[in-house]
Amino acid sequence: MHSTCQPQPAPCFIIRARFAQHFERVFMPHLARKLRLTDYFALGWGTMVGVGWLVVMDDWLTRGGALGALLGFVIGGALLFPIGWVYGKLVAAMPDAASEIAYTAAAFSRPISFSTGWMMMLAYFIVCPWEAVAIGRIAGYIIPSLDSLVLYRIAGRPVYLPHLVIGLALTALLTTLNYRGIRLSATFQNWTVLGTLLLFFVFVALGLTKGSPRNFPPLFTHAPLVSFLLVLQIVPYFITGFESVGKASEECTEGFAQKKFFQAIAMAILAGILFYGAIIAAVAFVAPWHELTSESFMTAVAFQRAVGSRWIVDIVLAAALMSLVKCFNGNFIAASRMVFAMGRRGLIDAPAGQIHAQHRTPSAAVLCVGLATAACMLLGDAILVPITEVGSVACAIGWAATCASFLRIAKKGTSTAKFSAMESSIAALGLLVAIAMILMKIVPLIPGHFTVYEWLALAIWILLGAVARRRTAS
Repeated sequence: MHSTCQPQPAPCFIIRARFAQHFERVFMPHLARKLRLTDYFALGWGTMVGVGWLVVMDDWLTRGGALGALLGFVIGGALLFPIGWVYGKLVAAMPDAASEIAYTAAAFSRPISFSTGWMMMLAYFIVCPWEAVAIGRIAGYIIPSLDSLVLYRIAGRPVYLPHLVIGLALTALLTTLNYRGIRLSATFQNWTVLGTLLLFFVFVALGLTKGSPRNFPPLFTHAPLVSFLLVLQIVPYFITGFESVGKASEECTEGFAQKKFFQAIAMAILAGILFYGAIIAAVAFVAPWHELTSESFMTAVAFQRAVGSRWIVDIVLAAALMSLVKCFNGNFIAASRMVFAMGRRGLIDAPAGQIHAQHRTPSAAVLCVGLATAACMLLGDAILVPITEVGSVACAIGWAATCASFLRIAKKGTSTAKFSAMESSIAALGLLVAIAMILMKIVPLIPGHFTVYEWLALAIWILLGAVARRRTAS
């Protein structure tokens, strides 16, 4: 196994199925090779952290209380390190845009490979219309006059024309960036990540000068264990994104060391834990949070109350807008690469696997994700809420399948894929963590389990997958 991500000759050969000694290779052109370590970190962390810390902070604190929410994200995030380690190993071994699809194809049957990829596609894709809807909500908070011109209502919630226009404009911008080249998209991602972090440090530092530990209680909103579990079960959705590094692994620069894939993944997980832990602690510190749970954008209101001025709200919202855009872009990249990989492997319609002759981007997949995002935006946030709940289970399924693939490959013990007992133990721990996260959402006895709406959303997505698979099989 080479120590660097070696450039493939044009036209290149893409590993399709069997790991190690029995490669099934498909004659295909290659994607542009432009990404560095900082780009992979920006992709992983940027895909992970969106605007949940602004939009649904009230839900986090209501679920667990100040300490329950903090422990849920910190411990839940730490539990993902074994899974991240497995991804780092497999990305280095198989730098393939298919990621989970490639890993499961190396260990299991083609239907399992398709099913895993289809679930992970949901986990990434659904974030795109969610962020497109969220930017309209944030814009409406900044400029109240934008909350006008109701076009229709879904589940009792209005869909405003200005919100749609703003969301569609952002979708068009990101579609254009990703269509024209990964370097352009990566540069955009890097700057939005940097801007988010700088603004975050500014408003948190200013807010902490006005807060008090007396604001923390109640530390738990239910029994401590129940509070912790209610938060822990949503962690997969809000910390998923580190594995997006694998989706862009074919696009690394020449001479890129394979060990840097895991470095980027580990950095993204650690940064995600620190960010979420810091923002939860800061909100609970700066104001009596239990009095603000009915407020829109509770995070902004908490800092405004602490400082006593509207200007800090502007900083919070500016950070949120940058965070939203980078999260949207990161998930757009990951989702489009999944569509591209499935098309290239014949798991969905083959045209989805096309590469632009000039830009060397998965142009058909990019357009597909852009159009689908615009279409789902029309549903508003009422319909998207249950689907985002399913996103937690979808990514946990992908993590479990990846860890299981690692263990299966390790058991085969091929000459080029030998793993130690310690490495297999880490993968087994990752598998247990992923399975536990799935069970926390689907077992009826556990608080916060799926409602009928989440089950319906999951059933619809599975049905769409069956239709897509049948089209290519026939």
